Amino acid sequence: MFTCSQDTQDKLKEVVEEQGLNRVVVAACTPRTHEALFQETLKDAGLNKYLIEMANIRNQCSWVHAKEPELATEKSKDLVRIAVAKAALMTPLSQPEVGITQKGLVIGGGVAGMTAALGMADQGYQTYLIEQGEDLGGYALTLDYTWKGEPIAENVKKIVADVRAHDNIEILTNSAVTDTKGFVGNFKTKVNQGGTEKELEHGAVVIATGAGAGLPNEYLYGQDDRVFTHVDLDPALREKPELLEDANSAVFIQCVGSREPQRPYCSKVCCTHSIQTALRFKEKNPDMDVYILYRDIRTYGQRERVYREARDKGIIFIRYSPDEKPSVAVGETSLDIKVKERILGFDVSIPADLLILATPIVAEGNEELAQKFKLTLNDDKFFMEAHAKLRPVDFSTDGVFLCGTAHYPKPVEECIAQAKAAASRATVVLSKQSVTVDGVVSRVKEELCRGCGACEEACAFGAIEVVENEAGVNIAVVQQALCKGCSACSSACPTGAAGVYHYDNEVLAMVEAALEEG
Repeated sequence: MFTCSQDTQDKLKEVVEEQGLNRVVVAACTPRTHEALFQETLKDAGLNKYLIEMANIRNQCSWVHAKEPELATEKSKDLVRIAVAKAALMTPLSQPEVGITQKGLVIGGGVAGMTAALGMADQGYQTYLIEQGEDLGGYALTLDYTWKGEPIAENVKKIVADVRAHDNIEILTNSAVTDTKGFVGNFKTKVNQGGTEKELEHGAVVIATGAGAGLPNEYLYGQDDRVFTHVDLDPALREKPELLEDANSAVFIQCVGSREPQRPYCSKVCCTHSIQTALRFKEKNPDMDVYILYRDIRTYGQRERVYREARDKGIIFIRYSPDEKPSVAVGETSLDIKVKERILGFDVSIPADLLILATPIVAEGNEELAQKFKLTLNDDKFFMEAHAKLRPVDFSTDGVFLCGTAHYPKPVEECIAQAKAAASRATVVLSKQSVTVDGVVSRVKEELCRGCGACEEACAFGAIEVVENEAGVNIAVVQQALCKGCSACSSACPTGAAGVYHYDNEVLAMVEAALEEG
């Protein structure tokens, strides 16, 4: 029943040794989650770990064809036959080891970046912290409190002090990455710091570049000094507390520039921040009229308590439709805001002394960094992890990790938790003396290669480079540590010189097996 259980693994090892087997085919679960387990069992049995092939009859048969068991069984037989055909031709592959530079690099000096840097530095690893601005702290310095009432700016300043005082952290402000090369354990990154270029050698990278605040082009923003965004509001109230003291009414408009066709995502923190700020207004002036105009309230998790408290304190929530957005005009003594009350069915006019717009968190400048480190972006230009469940803080590029709002919009505590996870993953790399390179990678047959560079151009990971050999002939060379075995080079190669181990003649054998009648 459970091929992945320890008892079955021991039995598999025993059968391999007793029968003198030299290939194994496992018909069970997806190799994405279980291949590594079976490979370790093969190693324990004295075989090369790459002499195993998996037929995924769980995900590809029993799960997707649950209502057609007989046909699913026939398909499973086909998959097993195909796997056997491939396994018969597989050869042992080597896994070279390369040394590791036991230093870390963190790009981004906000809360997430500083937390990740401290996480690595506290474990004894020299860490470079790169920040493009003059100061550490990022957008968190502009915020006052978390939804639980914890002082954000004050705590961030403590983290900044800890980072600056740490012996294992080297801070590079006013800096930007200009180039990077290498692979897991052996990166070389060039950084421009105020016109001076430095080359940093490190074994792991944490991307924590954060995100920006979207600026609206509606609701009189930038035209009237009574209109603020969330990012503007907290610093403005610190500098001019009379703004709140002199105000008799305030209106918050949610989803300004977000959840639209050009920016369809929710920024996750806006509703909570608006409601939290509205409660502060009510606390300072209980007689103040406070309205929140919303499309949908999304106070995630336990933040629902804040929403209920706001309703109890008399904050008025009015839902609007994206087809009938509120309108803002300048009145005689205040701003005149009109919105259609959907329950009553007619327009409501609200005078407002303060108007606060909940604008989105937007990705900024990620494309250039993604290109340098060969990273993936989603449609909204945020960085994408390798797998949301299996590798939530890893990139597909080994040795590079992710945290904070560079990933997607999230509150401060999530940024910190993810930064600690990224630091833990990075130190797994840094704690080793060497790293073992995967064996299923590209290879180039020198006798067929004519050095045209088509494979180098096709490789998304920078794993292939055309160089001149000892005979003065240009040939393509594969850096095995960078290769992901994607076979893009094989598709691009006009001579058939480029290919991937276990996917040459093996693929033809699989096709022939698939065409055979069971």
